Amino acid sequence: MTLYLHETHRVRGVCEDDFAAAYRDPGGWMDRLGAGGDARLLWYATQVHGTGPSYRVTTVTAVHDGGAWERLARRVATGDLSDWARRVDALRHDVTAKMLLAVPWSPLGDLDLAAEPAGPAAHEPTLFMEDTGWPHVPIDDYLRFWEEVYLPLLARAPDSHRLLEIQACWTPALGAGRRPEGVLWQRVHDHQRLLDLFTTELPAERRAPGTYMADALSFRDQWESRLLRTASWSPRW
Repeated sequence: MTLYLHETHRVRGVCEDDFAAAYRDPGGWMDRLGAGGDARLLWYATQVHGTGPSYRVTTVTAVHDGGAWERLARRVATGDLSDWARRVDALRHDVTAKMLLAVPWSPLGDLDLAAEPAGPAAHEPTLFMEDTGWPHVPIDDYLRFWEEVYLPLLARAPDSHRLLEIQACWTPALGAGRRPEGVLWQRVHDHQRLLDLFTTELPAERRAPGTYMADALSFRDQWESRLLRTASWSPRW
């Protein structure tokens, strides 16, 4: 079962480039993970300036299973990655991590890590909207609402009018994150529609009973959206 290590780094502003190099360059996180089969870096993304706290970097690393996670943790604590961790800690104020599991209907579930890129890619940056919600109902009910209502809602939009596409849906593993919590990892397809979302008030008819925005309040009224931009070398985009 693939585990997803989600980390949010508060990077020292003057160290932004050095921090990226520590993940991208030979001898860095991606390179060292690529030498084995336990883990792969999937995404390296920066929170867009002007949309929240400054110099926040989010990384998502896929880990093969629990045994692989233990081996990786020991490598960071006392093994061959301890020197890397010490160097990276000097480039950031701190890091907040949580271990996530894909829900059964998540488009991104268990991965063949051998098929994932082990080195940097080359592409245009991609925008992602990461939505994290904290329901006031059982987490299973909230996830079922996403599966039965929100996922089909996005899928019904024609490609020419698609704002978001869910690429992953996760929940924290037992004892490895806040509970109850659900995380949606969504690729932004239409930048103009995203701008309209920011600059235009949602009309009353889209908040009326029977609409997604209204019905979702039965499950949660607390969530956080973060706009993230992948690095041009991020393995996935």
